[in-house]
Amino acid sequence: MSCSKPSTRIGPGWGGFPAFGTTASFATTTPEAMGAAEAVLRGELAEIELCCSRFRADSEISRAHETGGYPAIVSPLLAEVIKTALDIARDTDGAVDPTVGAAVIELGYDRDFSEVPQDGTCELGVLRPAPGWRCIELDPGNRLLRIPQGVKLDLGSTAKAFAADRAASRIAEVTGSGVLVNLGGDISLAGPAPFEGWPVALALACTTRPEDAKAVVAIWCGGLASSGTAVRTWQRGGRRVHHIVDPATGTSADSCWQLASVTAPSCVAANAASTAAIVWGEAAPAQLSKMLSLSCRLVRHDGTVVRLGGWPEDADSSPDQCAKAV
Repeated sequence: MSCSKPSTRIGPGWGGFPAFGTTASFATTTPEAMGAAEAVLRGELAEIELCCSRFRADSEISRAHETGGYPAIVSPLLAEVIKTALDIARDTDGAVDPTVGAAVIELGYDRDFSEVPQDGTCELGVLRPAPGWRCIELDPGNRLLRIPQGVKLDLGSTAKAFAADRAASRIAEVTGSGVLVNLGGDISLAGPAPFEGWPVALALACTTRPEDAKAVVAIWCGGLASSGTAVRTWQRGGRRVHHIVDPATGTSADSCWQLASVTAPSCVAANAASTAAIVWGEAAPAQLSKMLSLSCRLVRHDGTVVRLGGWPEDADSSPDQCAKAV
């Protein structure tokens, strides 16, 4: 089982299935809602993948890349995802930028991660900074999109967090149940949470057992996302690279953090901040402190932990001893 990010795990009673090259997990506060929840989640993820996957030739984003730099009308869903990605790029001062698509491909991440050669010997080409999000022209009202010739968008990170928020909201609407949706570390909550909150264990790898996790928090609303540099890695040109690209260099971010976890009012906001933290490196604590409604836990490669915005001290992973992050 592969994860696009360091994974989070929830307590007993959750369901899951492979999706997006990771695992889609979900839980509801009412057991009888599980069947409907899974059906809604599968439908939402299928729609997002067909719209945003750069690994599918038949996806809408792949077709948008073939317009030769001319404007084209896109679906309401793709327009919304791209607007979200552009808003994130603006709010993070370009640290999280959707125009890194060509850079990610040059690093070798040009197919589903399970198919990426882990010991790739191909030499790296010339690494260039990303073109920058400002070159993308989007008229949201008319759903008119222009991607300059040669620019490739990578919507993967934003689309996954977007999908988690959208699916959780839809499941709560359909079932009336409280729900947690977890897409490989991108977590979104909707509806009434359990009285004690949803317990979430933080770990670098999906294979980590909840009881072996270094930290557990309880969350009641909004979203939680974790981004890291230790799991989704591979060899390219004789060196180890990972999937979080620094738009300023066009290569994997040279970060002091191995894991960044953030809670926010939505999964999209949490994911944007956790990914930006990896790119910002040593500047992350100062940058994150400027962002309201965030609580953060940053882990250095030597295991040192930095907590911001009221993130609690680590508790052990017993579900009844969860620390609180709201």
